[in-house]
Amino acid sequence: MKKLISVNELFELLNSDKKYVVLDCRFDLMNKTYGIDSYKKAHIKGAFLVDIENDLAEKPGIHGGRHPFTKTDRFVEIIKSFGIDNDTIVITYDDGDLQGAGRLVYQLNSIGFDNARVLDGGITAYIHNGGEVESKENIPTKSENNLDIKPKNDMIVNMNYVKSKLYDENTILIDSRSNPRYLGLEEPVDKVAGHIPSAKNFFFMDILNIDDMRNSSFKSDDFLREHFASLFNNKEKIVYCGSGISLMVNALALDKLGIDYKIYPGSFSDWISYDENEVMTGEE
Repeated sequence: MKKLISVNELFELLNSDKKYVVLDCRFDLMNKTYGIDSYKKAHIKGAFLVDIENDLAEKPGIHGGRHPFTKTDRFVEIIKSFGIDNDTIVITYDDGDLQGAGRLVYQLNSIGFDNARVLDGGITAYIHNGGEVESKENIPTKSENNLDIKPKNDMIVNMNYVKSKLYDENTILIDSRSNPRYLGLEEPVDKVAGHIPSAKNFFFMDILNIDDMRNSSFKSDDFLREHFASLFNNKEKIVYCGSGISLMVNALALDKLGIDYKIYPGSFSDWISYDENEVMTGEE
């Protein structure tokens, strides 16, 4: 089931009698108030604000990375607080960078809720194509209906699983961070620089249409196919980043291209929390 929804498809949904909820997932790791500030200025009409740091992540522990997935029981209550149940179509959006919106969709998928889509192009595309915005705060009503939980353990992997796949000829580890971080030349956030052994670097920003997201977040399909040409095979793909957020961009692109993959939410920050784990620098 596809994970992206176009602006035109969203307009059709908004004008239908289907049950839907729109969630604003804008955030900035370096500016903690960016999400709420942006929401207050303008958001998609009827949208509710999601707090990425608190709603979509547990507080960091010794292991699990800087943004561990929210524990299932708490996550379900948070989702139901937005009025979401089994019959709801969930639309997530951000500025078009797909990180916050993608994170929420993948967390929903991880508990077996598949009726969720990321808005391609985000609020940028929505406004450009005539979408109505507002600045008032919308207060959701909690759903009292059921939200069935069917965890998908086949889409998410942990540190031990990744460790068992290092230099496996049938596995490709995908590092979604910038090339200097991958190479170990710089590390602005984590305590160790470098990458998980055997990983290949596919910087998530390289595939985003940063200069013009009025129609799509991504560069052309032809560009994506060429960029990920080495991944069109039967090998297992595991996607990671620094803390389990920006990897969602690569994951969405692979999904768009029909390439199967798994995600490692703990990512590099979880990997280096185990002192015995080796970290590589330079190109591999």
